[in-house]
Amino acid sequence: MQRYAKTAAAIAIAFAATAASAEGVRTEKNISLDLATQIAAQTVATCTANGYAVTATVVDRAGTVRAVYRADNAGPHTLEASRLKAYTSASAKNTTLAMMEGAQKNPAAANLVNIPGYLLLGGGVPVKVGNEVIGAVGVGGAPGGHLDEQCAVAGIAKVQDQLK
Repeated sequence: MQRYAKTAAAIAIAFAATAASAEGVRTEKNISLDLATQIAAQTVATCTANGYAVTATVVDRAGTVRAVYRADNAGPHTLEASRLKAYTSASAKNTTLAMMEGAQKNPAAANLVNIPGYLLLGGGVPVKVGNEVIGAVGVGGAPGGHLDEQCAVAGIAKVQDQLK
């Protein structure tokens, strides 16, 4: 009988621990269509002003496309490159430039390039409210990933007052 009591007690403790750690319904911040559209437009406008024909794709926190802006004369490859950069940035909650540099310097991180859907080229930047990533913008088409990233950062900066 004591063995059954101990087993029952262990099961009860396990259920209590599981219930205590369960969150139930969660509340998460996410990027709206309006905000995603503003970021994409501002990003393309910044690059266009600098002479770069780019595409900017904005994804939500799950990496799903919310907005795409493609400048006149942007190459066809820029659509997919910008989407993959945005997805990578949202997924990893980091800039793709930092991830690329990390993969080049750290052999243990080199396999990041093998994750399906990841593109480790500069131009993907997370969109944050405080420390919470609510989406990301990816840019493709400038003559260098660092320039793509500069346009993305500038596009986000234009809407910074809405990221609270």
